[in-house]
Amino acid sequence: MTTQPTIGVLAVQGDVREHLRALEDAGARAVPVRRTVELEAVDGLVLPGGESTTMDKLVRAFDLHQPLRARIAEGMPAYGSCAGMIMLADRIADARPDQQTLGGIDMTVRRNAFGRQVDSFEEDLHIHAIGGAPMRAVFIRAPWVEQVGDAVDVLAHVEEGPAAGRIVAVRQGALLATSFHPEVTGDHRFHQLFVEIVRGNA
Repeated sequence: MTTQPTIGVLAVQGDVREHLRALEDAGARAVPVRRTVELEAVDGLVLPGGESTTMDKLVRAFDLHQPLRARIAEGMPAYGSCAGMIMLADRIADARPDQQTLGGIDMTVRRNAFGRQVDSFEEDLHIHAIGGAPMRAVFIRAPWVEQVGDAVDVLAHVEEGPAAGRIVAVRQGALLATSFHPEVTGDHRFHQLFVEIVRGNA
């Protein structure tokens, strides 16, 4: 598929504009998604950062929860950053009693694992799946991945500090997730990888 894929960004909360811009720069036609009819029209979907419990409630308020789960289960490519990673996890280590996820990636994540907003940080990560120079990763109240199933490819770990070795980027088939926010740095190689996944899935 060499044509331009249409990729949606779930637009109920979070850094939607930054993802739309990054996807456009990576060669996709990017559109916000708030309704089922908009979801049905996209080839792939980005679940942006935000606050995972709020996103869960808003997705259900917009009657998007079951349509999202169904499309992901049917094989629609999806990429989740930060809160979006939590939304794509099959399991949350410290979920609130009523919190639900969309699922799809056989992993257990821990919310706010690196600490509160004041503990946000940046680090250079070596990510073999995208190659080239290290990627500057911005972590903002970020989750990390505590456990993955056999079908999950680990793409990146924290490389320094007390959290060294923690998993912060994964892929399972057409599903991609990062603890960090590549949309805010101007380095759009993760979005380019996702665009290629969407093209390959068509």
